Amino acid sequence: MGDSRHEWMQPGAHEVAPGVHRIPLPLPNDGLRAVNVYAIADGDALTLVDGGWALDEAREQLSAGLRQIGAGLGDIRRFLVTHAHRDHYTQAVALRREYGSRVLLGEGEQPTLRTLMRPDHVALEKQVEMLAACGAKPVRDAVIAARGSKRPTTGWEDPDEWITESTDVSLADRPLRALPTPGHTRGHVVFIDDASELLFAGDHVLPHITPSIGFEQAPSELPLRDYMASLRLVRAMPDMRLLPAHGPVTDSAHRRIDELLDHHDRRLADTAAVVERGASTAYETARGLTWTRREHALDDLDPYNQMLAVLETAAHLDVLVLQSKLRAETIDGVKHYACS
Repeated sequence: MGDSRHEWMQPGAHEVAPGVHRIPLPLPNDGLRAVNVYAIADGDALTLVDGGWALDEAREQLSAGLRQIGAGLGDIRRFLVTHAHRDHYTQAVALRREYGSRVLLGEGEQPTLRTLMRPDHVALEKQVEMLAACGAKPVRDAVIAARGSKRPTTGWEDPDEWITESTDVSLADRPLRALPTPGHTRGHVVFIDDASELLFAGDHVLPHITPSIGFEQAPSELPLRDYMASLRLVRAMPDMRLLPAHGPVTDSAHRRIDELLDHHDRRLADTAAVVERGASTAYETARGLTWTRREHALDDLDPYNQMLAVLETAAHLDVLVLQSKLRAETIDGVKHYACS
């Protein structure tokens, strides 16, 4: 692959701890190109953390990775799914239909699943609604044009068990602890192996990128507030090895959490400064910021990433209102911000 930052995407089963193998599976997009699932020995079976996207290629690579450790798809006893995004959840559901494995998911994902399972649901309908409130009509129109009348892929189903709180998950060879970490999504959950000092982090803590906030069909009122609180919750625990859903395994979850908290603190300050210079809506504020490591202007991004950028800006603006650094009012359906 050339770039060492992409080495983690090499197919196969990669041992990251005794009895734990990381199996990267492909994704069908240009941004995030792979997702890690973790196969954990569970007596004469396996428990997997996350399931991947229900794609033929992902199924083939999962099957091949399991063969490397002497197992098959039918040996998966259960899936511990960190959240209901397609690249984590849909293959777990598809394999459950065939093999009867159990699927566990955080209870906070229930409103999003209910929306996705509606027969009249249209792709990105919540995001289109939110873009209108952000004053981002050009982005909204571009997203609607790109999606057309596209319906989301069918196949969404409830899990076998909802994770409602911090709880133990008993495996034959090790105890795991499920810990709700809302923010990336309302029902995001991480799984912790305290004895081995392993954090199966899903998208809560990623080594190379900043996770999106509240990108779901039923987001919470203040997803960034929730996310930063969840980061601090994990930061208050003993440091652990970071086993992320996207990117390589790293030795310190604390180090990356500190970087993420610093990033959002800086972003809050930058966002407030753009409002001080006269921006009023989330769209105007997003156009006054730069995006990605290359510091692109908002208008240089494709419509999908413009949408993510505007909605992330709105999340930061709402935290600034919560902190009494800005005030907000809604005029003709559009939320406007000003200095307090």
